[in-house]
Amino acid sequence: MQHNAKTTEASSTAASPDIASARRVLGLEAEGLTALAQSLGATFQKAVDVLDATEGRIIVSGMGKSGHVGRKIAATLASTGRPAQFVHPGEASHGDMGMITRADAVIALSNSGETPELADLIGYTRRFGIPLVAMTSRETSTLATQADAALVLPRVNEACPLGLAPTTSTTMMLALGDALSVCLLERKGFTAADFQIFHPGGQLGRRLLTVRDLMHTGARLPLIAPGAPMSEAIVEMSAKSFGCVGVLDDDGRLAGIVTDGDLRRHMSDDLLAHRVADVMTRGPKTIRSSALAAEALRILNTMAVTSLFVLEDDKPVGLIHIHDCLRAGVA
Repeated sequence: MQHNAKTTEASSTAASPDIASARRVLGLEAEGLTALAQSLGATFQKAVDVLDATEGRIIVSGMGKSGHVGRKIAATLASTGRPAQFVHPGEASHGDMGMITRADAVIALSNSGETPELADLIGYTRRFGIPLVAMTSRETSTLATQADAALVLPRVNEACPLGLAPTTSTTMMLALGDALSVCLLERKGFTAADFQIFHPGGQLGRRLLTVRDLMHTGARLPLIAPGAPMSEAIVEMSAKSFGCVGVLDDDGRLAGIVTDGDLRRHMSDDLLAHRVADVMTRGPKTIRSSALAAEALRILNTMAVTSLFVLEDDKPVGLIHIHDCLRAGVA
C-alpha cells in the first residue's frame, strides 16, 4: 500500500500545472540553445579571434538582466585565465569609461541592441579603436552594426508566457559567454594547475592542490646515510616527527626508508648497534611533486603508510604526511 501511495503521489506531482510549466520553460530554453549552437559560424570565429588577440583585459558590459549575465561572463573569463572586468554602462558614462584602455576589448550585451545606456560606451570604443564584440538579438541594431563582431541570437520565443521577461534570450547569452570562455581557455592551453591558481579556496581549490603545495622541504626532511648506526636514525626520526627517515646513497638518491614499522620488526637488544642499511626497507613508495595531493592521499591509504618522500631525479626534495592532506581538506 505504501508503494502505491508513493506512486500515486509521484504521478500527481508530475501532472501538476507547475511541473508542466517548468518543463515548458526548460524545453523552450533547450530549443534556444540548440538553435544557437546551429547558428555559430564565421562571426563567432571572428569574435574569438578578436578576444584572443587582446593584450589587455576583456571588458564586459550590459544593462539590467543582460548586465547580470555580463557579470557572470566576466567572472568566467577571469577564472579561466583571461583578465576580465564588468563595467556598468551607466557608470561608464559618468567616469568609469576611464577603466577601459586601448589595449582592452569590449563585449557588450543588449537583447534589443538599442539600450540607451550603452550608447556612450559604443561611441568610446569606435573613437579609440577598441575592439567591440556584440551579443544581441537584432542584426540591424545600432550595437550589431557598430560592432567588430556581432553575435546575433537566433529568433526563438522567450520562455515567459507574456514574451516580456528575458528568459530564453539571457540563457543563450550566458551559454554564448561560456562558449567564448572555453574556446579562449583551450587556445591558451589552460591546465588544471592554472585553474587552481585562480581557485585557491573551497572544495575545488582543495581538490587541485599539488604535493608541492603541501610537502615539507629543506631542513625538515629526515635523512640519514646507510652506514650510520640505528641509534642516529632513531634520533633523526624523533627530531623530525614524521615516523620515518629516508636513507640516501652516496649520490644523494633515495636508497630506502626506515619507519616505525621497521623498528618494531627488528626489535632486539642490539638494534641500536645495527647499521641503517640492515634495517631499512628498499624501494619505498614515492611520489612526484607535481602530482595532485589527492593522489598522494590515495597512495597513503592504499599502502597503509603515513608518509611519502617526494622525488625529483631520484633525489628527495620533500616529504608529505597524511596529516598534511587532512589538514588541507583533501579528500
